[in-house]
Amino acid sequence: MSDARTSEARTDLARLAVPGLIWGTSFYFIAEGLKAFPAIMITPMRIGLGFATLAFVPAARMRLPREAWPRLFLLGLIWMAVPLTMFPFAGERVASSVSGMLNGAIPLFVATVATLVYKRRPSRSQLYGLAVGFGGVVLIALPTLDDGSSSAIGLLLIFIALACYGFALDLAAPLQREYGALPVLWNTQLVAFVLTAPFGLVKVGDVEFAWKPFLMIVAMGVFGTALAYVAMAANAGRFGSTRASVTTYLIPVVSLILGAVILDEAVEIVSVLGCAVTLWGAYLAGRAATN
Repeated sequence: MSDARTSEARTDLARLAVPGLIWGTSFYFIAEGLKAFPAIMITPMRIGLGFATLAFVPAARMRLPREAWPRLFLLGLIWMAVPLTMFPFAGERVASSVSGMLNGAIPLFVATVATLVYKRRPSRSQLYGLAVGFGGVVLIALPTLDDGSSSAIGLLLIFIALACYGFALDLAAPLQREYGALPVLWNTQLVAFVLTAPFGLVKVGDVEFAWKPFLMIVAMGVFGTALAYVAMAANAGRFGSTRASVTTYLIPVVSLILGAVILDEAVEIVSVLGCAVTLWGAYLAGRAATN
């Protein structure tokens, strides 16, 4: 391979990796943000910052027709408002690395919703991938369940968030094909901010302001809730949505490393094994679905 082609291949690999690397930091940022801000405030802060950042991207500001707004409202609720609220509350109860590792199961929840709700019959290979993946989810969660009822509630909140993603991504796909990924995202963030901001305002008096947690939330909003989506949309246009989606496999890995190395979280070997099994199952289910 020539030097030019090698350089191009490395550039393409970096482009594919960027969204997953950014999203993988979100759970670390949430953990830091919780040191100064109530959980209910973190969601409107990150969404508002993401919305404001995307406002500088001309492609995102396209005005969408009135008939799209009922679906945009529902999408804002189940793609942004509810799941992004669940994660900070879960972060008060379980380690950030556990939240991140469980996010590797998002493709499994998407496939399960498509099967159970939308009656899309899976192939035998896809069912095998789902079984393997959910077996990994159990392995991730098992050590956390030993920590008591609070941790169990944290896991439940994460599963609610992942189930929301299962419904949301199926709803988002046709909207994004019709109107474009970034306009749908920007308008969905507007809906989610309007829905979550009143709850956050109630808790302003409980803030124990510190610069580091604040800057962590700013970074999560600007990069994770805005620019990573821009990069993902660009990758989907350049490489196709299937190849671009491989970036999501980095999310649990980055979260695990940050939780263990920077936050000094205790990470059980069983959970790490479960993370690998979950990602393998998600890969198998995704490959079967595209064949």
